[in-house]
Amino acid sequence: MKIVVAGTGYVGLVTAVCLSEIGHEITCVDIDENKINMLKGGISPIFEPGLEEIMLKNKDMISYTTDATNAYKDADVIFIGVGTPEKKDGSANLKYVFAVAKQIAQNIEKDCVIVVKSTVPIGTNSKVEKMIVKNLKEKVKVNIVSNPEFLSQGTAVNDTLHAQRIILGVNSKEAEEVMKKVYDGYNQPYVITNRESAEMIKYASNDFLALKVSYINEIANLCEKVGANIEDVAKGMGMDSRIGDKFLKAGIGYGGSCFPKDTKALHWLSNFYDYELKTVKAAIEVNSNQRLKLLKKARKYYEDLEGKNIAILGLTFKPNTDDLREAPSMENISILLEEGANIKAYDPIGEKNFKKYYPTEIEYCQNVDQTIKDADICFIFTEWDFIKKYDIANFEKLMKNPIVLDGRNCFELNKVKNYKIVYDSIGRDTIDNL
Repeated sequence: MKIVVAGTGYVGLVTAVCLSEIGHEITCVDIDENKINMLKGGISPIFEPGLEEIMLKNKDMISYTTDATNAYKDADVIFIGVGTPEKKDGSANLKYVFAVAKQIAQNIEKDCVIVVKSTVPIGTNSKVEKMIVKNLKEKVKVNIVSNPEFLSQGTAVNDTLHAQRIILGVNSKEAEEVMKKVYDGYNQPYVITNRESAEMIKYASNDFLALKVSYINEIANLCEKVGANIEDVAKGMGMDSRIGDKFLKAGIGYGGSCFPKDTKALHWLSNFYDYELKTVKAAIEVNSNQRLKLLKKARKYYEDLEGKNIAILGLTFKPNTDDLREAPSMENISILLEEGANIKAYDPIGEKNFKKYYPTEIEYCQNVDQTIKDADICFIFTEWDFIKKYDIANFEKLMKNPIVLDGRNCFELNKVKNYKIVYDSIGRDTIDNL
């Protein structure tokens, strides 16, 4: 089969590269010539562990082009993996999905299966089908399949190659059989359903995980008030198989391209149908407040942050990615700059993207030591390994005032107690040895 993937972002590129790993010949299509040229040179436009290695390993199995006409015309299967960014009202922006669908319809010359891999609101696959049928130039048969992804940034390759399930929303047995030929090399269980259910599975899954994160963060906030330890609480909860131990790590909220966008999109969709998902609405509100948790803590130590030297460790929304979408660092740094703080930051992966927003307003450092030297207070926004392995003694030695606000609980309290610092984390006792 000839497989074409439209879009070379997280969804499209990871899908394409992983399909090449199980023996398929892939053509990637994108309108961005710079991205295509990078890919042709063996360079991934996104940072994702393991992705570039598989790209190079299977370079003879993958081609990259901006020529949609020739790519689509004789394809057996076409994946739509373009972005669905959030609109101002919280709904999903589907213009890229519909633009690709129209382009596919105008160029295909044989029967094919068109797979919507992008995260789209319930009912979108049917709209895509109508658009394609309306714009067909040739008398061909098309089957539209909903096949949502469940990859997580930082572990996307493993999540794809070793997924717990493959969701196929199909309206025909023919489409189901074609998709099984595509995916049988993964040796993963299938859930076969209709397209609307497949679309809902994606949103319901992501929003449930967002609910777990928001719930444990609220419990962590209460733990600080009553003297409980959130890590012990989460451990005790997670040992219950009905609850599970995943997504029970307290912190300063979720970010990235999925949870914020998908919770808002499902909340918007429910309102559109005159129904309110109260739990999802609450998760959105809790997460919004949680992202400013460290800034609120900082007020305990300084009434005014103007002129203060602020050290920032970690800029991305999570480790092992360069993605800054909905990263707590973005909102916090914006406020700190407005208040007149002097900021030094270190994130070896996120710095390049962060400079697009703040090219000169903050000082970018080469290591942790340089970042925290002479700082009045330190904010930890991302739990990178280099931070978790950092020598705590250096906070005491290098900072002007060793006050460390840890939004990701990177250090064990028993270890921190050995140093003359203030260590204020999430859902745990504050260590104040000054």
